[in-house]
Amino acid sequence: MPVMEKLKMFVVQEPVVAASCAIAGFGLFLPAVVRPILDSFESSKQVPQPALKDVVAGVTGKKQG
Repeated sequence: MPVMEKLKMFVVQEPVVAASCAIAGFGLFLPAVVRPILDSFESSKQVPQPALKDVVAGVTGKKQG
């Protein structure tokens, strides 16, 4: 029996399990493809952190001198 026939039977007999396998496969495939694409754009360069006193002043609304 060809593989495609077995796959079709599996999908008809167990649609929830087949859908779960498809979602898991997509979830494993996606990071392997997307991460290198994002790295190639060099968009993951680290932004310098602001000084802690500036963050505190922004949160509290108080201007620190």
